[in-house]
Amino acid sequence: MKLGVTMFATDYAIRPDELAVASEDRGFESVWFPEHTHIPASRKSPWPGGAELPKEYWHTHDLFVTMMAAAAATKNIKIGSGICLVIEHDPIVLAKQVASVDQLSSGRVLFGIGGGWNAEEMQNHGTPFNRRWKVLRERIEAMKAIWTNDAAEYHGEFVNFDPIWCHPKPYQKPHPPILLGTFNGGLNRVVNYCDGWIPVGFFAKDLPGSMKELGQRAEQVGRKGSEFPVSIFGAADKEEELTNLQKLGVERAVFVLSSEGRETILPMLDKYAKLVVKMA
Repeated sequence: MKLGVTMFATDYAIRPDELAVASEDRGFESVWFPEHTHIPASRKSPWPGGAELPKEYWHTHDLFVTMMAAAAATKNIKIGSGICLVIEHDPIVLAKQVASVDQLSSGRVLFGIGGGWNAEEMQNHGTPFNRRWKVLRERIEAMKAIWTNDAAEYHGEFVNFDPIWCHPKPYQKPHPPILLGTFNGGLNRVVNYCDGWIPVGFFAKDLPGSMKELGQRAEQVGRKGSEFPVSIFGAADKEEELTNLQKLGVERAVFVLSSEGRETILPMLDKYAKLVVKMA
């Protein structure tokens, strides 16, 4: 089973390029970076974590600047968006950003996406909360069209453009794998327009049943469950629990790092790295 790490890359934490190099040196398969463009000061939307929202949520570097910094400093480790809030991006610009990082990293991008939980944040970007999944789907479909066609066009309710030329195309063909992170809902979205799954909330609690359901829904649309590798974020650093995930068929487990300086992060990486060889 592959092991990775994720951390909010902030203006006060270890630099993302240094984190990526340290993770690669220790044998991790991937390094992931979350995204929030901002956090509305009203704080009306409750954080799914339940407690007071940690400050790293509004101190993050730009996601794709972060990913490129990590990619430029490394050679082999995969660079993931974990997750990208697609509904807060123009799809034409986002298609170019993802393809550019994929090209410049020689095909090491993992494109994790999600719908988000902060209604005020997405409304600031012009996306109504109750339509966010429709917006996300159209933008992903439009991006796929841009990535795979020389003269791409898309006509939907929220995304609409006549044929355009947009390069570069992704290094990976047809495009980087798209992994959808979902709370209590969304397996149909995974099988309809994604290439992998990051279960969150209830799904993660009942993982065997959820993975079985994923396979069933995949068959209903003419695909196989094996086409949708599962990545677990927030994995425990316990060999027994990781082994159980591996037996279930989970492809990747990702450890969460706190947004701290190198004096805190490097020992954490050393601790988690002991499991890399054991789980290989």
